[in-house]
Amino acid sequence: MISLVVPTLGRPSLAALLDALAAQLGEKRSDATSDVELLLVDDRGEDAGELAVPGALTAYTKVLTGRGAGPAAARNLGWRAARGEWVVFLDDDVVPAPDWAARMRADLAVPGRVGGVQGVVEVPLPEHRRPTDWERGTAGLADGRWITADMAYRRAALAAVGGFDERFPRAYREDAELAHRVRRAGWELVRGERRVTHPVRPESRWVSLRTQRGNADDALLRRRYGRRWRTDLDLPPGRRPRHAAITAAGTVALAAVAARAAVRQPARRALGVAGGLAALGWAAGTAEFARARIAPGPRTPDEVATMLVTSALIPPLATLHWVRGWWRARAVPAGDGR
Repeated sequence: MISLVVPTLGRPSLAALLDALAAQLGEKRSDATSDVELLLVDDRGEDAGELAVPGALTAYTKVLTGRGAGPAAARNLGWRAARGEWVVFLDDDVVPAPDWAARMRADLAVPGRVGGVQGVVEVPLPEHRRPTDWERGTAGLADGRWITADMAYRRAALAAVGGFDERFPRAYREDAELAHRVRRAGWELVRGERRVTHPVRPESRWVSLRTQRGNADDALLRRRYGRRWRTDLDLPPGRRPRHAAITAAGTVALAAVAARAAVRQPARRALGVAGGLAALGWAAGTAEFARARIAPGPRTPDEVATMLVTSALIPPLATLHWVRGWWRARAVPAGDGR
């Protein structure tokens, strides 16, 4: 048996996913889909009402009630209740291709040493203009490694490593961290050919500020896996050192301005020089960051204004969340993930 596990917060996108599955796994099920079960993990919390499940899926769909602790905990609840040898995780905002179920079956016909098979994720972008910063960020999922937008694991591999680490409360890094432990346990991970589409969901223009909370999860990864954590987990390089430098420069500039009123010459002059240099460093770093985000985008007035404001706010926010995550992770033994 193959178990499909979909954690959900009841977003509107869930309907498109379930309709696509119903078309392939409906009442007239083929030999390729006759032993597939669907587990929906409702992570909205209590008294949220029932999830709408298409009639063609109800006979073999089980709805589990999550505890609102994030996608890692919801997926753990799902796979532990699953009966299949394979557990296929799908996000609730993807749409499987019409031949997804048949290709899934072919993808999972792999040697026993293979513990996981990733599907192909396609992110459609606007054809008539350049993508926005948010759209480009979502498009990065197409190049992501072992992401749970569509990722299948042998149940034995999940059991061997204990599943997802529930200390990661967001949909951020928890899938890469699991993949690292699965490979370290001796399993191979490969890419398959089944495909899902991941539309870019509408978001606030300030979404890039909210996503900085993921820096707290990065701090936990750094604590667990050491300096090479990005390389070990197949993650791209980040801008955190630059963010920290920009934040430090801005802090020094503000501190110099505040301190000048309390000192006399020539200390006041020295503080002015130091503060001026720090302010220049902050301005140069912020301008470079803003340019890197504006240049590939549509460059509309709204997008440019949003990039200018958020490029000034992201470095201190990212640094603050990193420090917060590091403080919370201080009880975790350094290198306990090795």
